[in-house]
Amino acid sequence: MALKTLTDRLHISHSQIFTYLNCSLKYQFRYVLKLPPERISLALPFGSAIHKAIELYYRSLIEGKEASLKQLQELFSDHLSQELNEKGDLVVYKKDAPDRDSAITLGCGMLGAFHQNADLKGYRVIAVELPLAATLYTTEGTPTDIDLIGVIDLLIKGQSGSLVVVDNKTAARAKTQSEVDADLQMTAYTYLLASNRYVFPTASVQCRFDVLRKLKTPKLEHHHTRRGADDRKRLARIATGVLAGINASVFIPSRSWMCTDCEYAIACAGWHNE
Repeated sequence: MALKTLTDRLHISHSQIFTYLNCSLKYQFRYVLKLPPERISLALPFGSAIHKAIELYYRSLIEGKEASLKQLQELFSDHLSQELNEKGDLVVYKKDAPDRDSAITLGCGMLGAFHQNADLKGYRVIAVELPLAATLYTTEGTPTDIDLIGVIDLLIKGQSGSLVVVDNKTAARAKTQSEVDADLQMTAYTYLLASNRYVFPTASVQCRFDVLRKLKTPKLEHHHTRRGADDRKRLARIATGVLAGINASVFIPSRSWMCTDCEYAIACAGWHNE
């Protein structure tokens, strides 16, 4: 089931919705049964460490003193090393980073591309790591007892006064525009912004994915999209449908490319024998 917030209201996040839609059995293992992971893809601690470094950079802009590349790289290296030490043999390394040292080298190179190309000219940073919660409504407009929650990586404002939601990601391959336009994470973020009166309920909100590519020569790519009121209504309908499935204990395995890095491969293989 969804977890409780500090206000004792049940909540669900985009990550939980995403997990359930892609494999509801994985949702059961992770969020209902709370099984410990059998293995952990390097991508998780790696992405977390990159995220921490980027957060430092944007917070430093708010404070009026831009963090140096060296500071970002040191924070990344320390955070990743700590995570890898804690997770030990559970970590599964990849071809692009077959060990700890190569992972640190790759990440430091990616942060070099970020630091050089993170241009906010014409924008002002409004918030970094902004936590928000909002009541989910049914398609008929009836409030549920469930909150949608999320943490927005970066919120910036242009010279025209319009807000832009920015989400930071790392990836090996390039995103397509269709993937960007269909991504529910941005829809969830604009739902939270509209519900908390950062934007008008009917507003179309600018969104941007900043993707650091894992390449021999890393680069930072910007992908733009928008989300409007109809997108947010669709998200609410999807979220309430997911919750209905969870409440009905509908948990079914789903085969896809995501199985390669799944932390519950053994539990999944034994599922049919239960």
